[in-house]
Amino acid sequence: MKQDICVVVPTIRNHECMRAYFENARRHGFDLDRLHVVLVTEDFCDTDAMREMLDEEGVEGSVFDGEARETWFAERGLEEYSHLIPAASHAQTSFGLLYLWAEERFDYGVFIDDDTLPHEDVDFFGTHMENLAFEGTIEAVGSDEDWVNVLYQNEDDHGLYPRGYPYAAMDESVETADTRVDDVVASQGLWTNVPDLDAVRILMDGDLQGQAQTRTSAEDFGEDFVAAEGNYLTVCSMNLAFRREVVPAFYQLPMDDNEWDVGRFDDIWSGLFLKRACDVLDKTIYNGDPLCEHNKAPRSTFSDLTNEVHGLELNEHVWEILDSVGEGAESYAEVFEAMGRALADGDFADWENGAFLNHCGEYMLDWLDCLDAIAAAETGPVPAAADD
Repeated sequence: MKQDICVVVPTIRNHECMRAYFENARRHGFDLDRLHVVLVTEDFCDTDAMREMLDEEGVEGSVFDGEARETWFAERGLEEYSHLIPAASHAQTSFGLLYLWAEERFDYGVFIDDDTLPHEDVDFFGTHMENLAFEGTIEAVGSDEDWVNVLYQNEDDHGLYPRGYPYAAMDESVETADTRVDDVVASQGLWTNVPDLDAVRILMDGDLQGQAQTRTSAEDFGEDFVAAEGNYLTVCSMNLAFRREVVPAFYQLPMDDNEWDVGRFDDIWSGLFLKRACDVLDKTIYNGDPLCEHNKAPRSTFSDLTNEVHGLELNEHVWEILDSVGEGAESYAEVFEAMGRALADGDFADWENGAFLNHCGEYMLDWLDCLDAIAAAETGPVPAAADD
């Protein structure tokens, strides 16, 4: 079986969680030889233990701490692009995207967070692959706010909105209809136990340890669904599979490591980029199974709030900027370039930390340049024409 899936795991606490995912694959007959696991970690972590875990499980993989990432850039002559990967940030998942892009054997990527576990009764990797291959009729969800709450199916009971969902789009009127899809490029698995909420919503739920007291179970989720064209949704990278082709439009932005102290919106905003590209290119993001169990470690809700508050106002408006550009583009790179230029060149002075969006736009354009440089290195220089 071809090794065609690159599994990217940002981890500083619990790389051992991957043993449960490997056991899930064995239990359901999924071929682990298809996987190459990339553990993205920090210099202070025990990288030897991570390699030993992969060896013991018989799974191919690589471990990249900060020093190893710098070496990877240097060996490929890409030092000028190393700034694209922020220090000590969940957005380091972008390094996994670069690794995937540089290794042409991979057709798919999978993001897994180290505070999750698979549900034993569901084939985690197999279900994601089935979703990406899905062709048929599925429920499309939209609203009068042009936003889809991925927890909408039992929202009347739990009242939850996920991290990144704009406050202005709450109390929406949900609309559903059957639609036919035939080109799924991303599969977002949702989560039970600790819901993925922002700090403001966690505080409103009465919890000071970043956990939220309201929990979700498998019963809170119904049939799988897609967000209707023109509607946005939150995309969380804790449980996500995607096709290689989306990488140009799926950059996880430089969160945390910036002068504005904006954090926690890396996967949220990358999901906006991807949804806009999907709408332009007639592609689909699939949502629902496979569920994972989210076991978020206790930490101060106020610490998360400190990381999020600098970008909360921007999050209310980023999607509106993206929604106005890219029409007529014919590739992910073209859509992403249009979005990057709109952010890089825009005047956002009326919003708190608006200049951060200009910063993001510049990094988005650098991202495309980096991917081009990787592709050029793979193909090698073009031979000079012979003199007559």
